[in-house]
Amino acid sequence: DQIEELDPVDDSLVLGNFDQINWKEFVCGWSAAFINITITYPINKLIFRQMLHGIKANNAFHQLRSEGMFYLYRGMLPPLCQKTLSLSMMFGIYEEVRRPLMNAGCNQYVAKTAGGILAGTTEAILMPFERIQTLLADAYYHKEFKNTAHAFKAVGYRYGFREYYRGLIPILLRNGPSNVGFFIIRDEVQKRLPRFESKFQETVCEFFYGAMIGVVLSSIFYPLNVIKVAMQSKIGGDYENVFKVLVQIYRERGSKIRYIYHGVQTNCTRAFVSWGVMNAAYENLKSLVY
Repeated sequence: DQIEELDPVDDSLVLGNFDQINWKEFVCGWSAAFINITITYPINKLIFRQMLHGIKANNAFHQLRSEGMFYLYRGMLPPLCQKTLSLSMMFGIYEEVRRPLMNAGCNQYVAKTAGGILAGTTEAILMPFERIQTLLADAYYHKEFKNTAHAFKAVGYRYGFREYYRGLIPILLRNGPSNVGFFIIRDEVQKRLPRFESKFQETVCEFFYGAMIGVVLSSIFYPLNVIKVAMQSKIGGDYENVFKVLVQIYRERGSKIRYIYHGVQTNCTRAFVSWGVMNAAYENLKSLVY
């Protein structure tokens, strides 16, 4: 008798889609964030003080200098953990959402928007790191929390798990739309770039267009970061409404909108360096692993 030839077993039916995940995007995002954070953390801390106290850059600088080097890098572990995982998720999840939608015939901008929003929303899971960083960077809590581990333990033990997610709404309003803006603008810029003769020229270009995108987006979403810092600088008590916090900040700073933007110049400097380093590092790492 003729033996019927069986079709080969589709591994994806056995393993699911696990082996289909493009882990290279996650690895490149993680590595780029690690390089970025170790370089730019002091600038981030300077901006944080301006956001929190509504002071000028030179006053914030004098604050940090008077506290010494020991406190300059205090609180770096949470953003290092959070940002490396966050950027890993940002690039990885974006691609994992965008690619299937594009393959299914979805409009490219709809696919990119869906990928950016979902990646940004998922990143909010890591918010406890950002929450603890805020407390450790605030001089008011220098004597209350010894280090990152102590702060995590103390906040959770005294106030419960929910306290880790104080300030969630401004983070959600920031993450998704800023991701969408970054990916769409980046792709549009890349389409129009000329070919470069050397890797150095290409890297410099990647740095500058990443830097400019970062400056624009961080400036647009700066008030949300100010609101987030104001919310997260408090422990315990009622959870505040975003609009009410914005009004409160507006009144406390002399009822002038420009005072809400205290620190935006330094933030632009930070964003220029941070997003430039991140984008150039990501693109170079991507060229190595693919």
